[in-house]
Amino acid sequence: MTALSLLGLLPPNGAVTGGHAWLDGRDLATLTEKQYEGVRGTEIGLVSQEPMVALDPLFTIGSQLSEVVRRIGAVPRREVRSTVITLLESVKLPEPAMLMRKYPHELSGGMIQRVAIAMALAGSPKLLLADEPTTALDVTVQAGILDLLRELRDSRGMTVILVTHDLGVVAEICDAAIVMSQGKIVDSGSIDHIFYDSEHPYTRTLIASTPSLEESAA
Repeated sequence: MTALSLLGLLPPNGAVTGGHAWLDGRDLATLTEKQYEGVRGTEIGLVSQEPMVALDPLFTIGSQLSEVVRRIGAVPRREVRSTVITLLESVKLPEPAMLMRKYPHELSGGMIQRVAIAMALAGSPKLLLADEPTTALDVTVQAGILDLLRELRDSRGMTVILVTHDLGVVAEICDAAIVMSQGKIVDSGSIDHIFYDSEHPYTRTLIASTPSLEESAA
């Protein structure tokens, strides 16, 4: 909910009642619906928890990406196809021209998630919201997606806000973390602080509940 509020995508029974979220000098919490239209996709991209939710099963990968590129990418019609191919290449998908002709059900979960990431990058956002992007994937595929997010962050100079319950993922990819309990921030700071210096009981309980390879071996 907190991440979706940055895009003005709360459900009808949800509302921002306080606080601020600043992006390039603008307080996102104060934007109107019309102003949010200029933020979604172009300044902030979203990768959802379930990759299939981002794609329509009735249309090919190419047609769906092309629609997004035309709508938010400000790309001339004659350059749409080449832009889509470049996006698919940027997320390390092989044979992008062939992939464009496929339907979502013909791709694996990891490939679908990469397509969803490509879609989120179409407007060259400054901030990428990744809502548990590895939850539905097996461990090997998860590692590939995390490596991709890290590479895209560094190469594009883009900020990534990662929503996850997996502390291993936090330790691997994040520079700083916010710990929330019952919808409220209870702890925050650098990764070193969260894992080694935090004295907050909830944070310490989370860390203690994470399986350890050393303990398993013992």
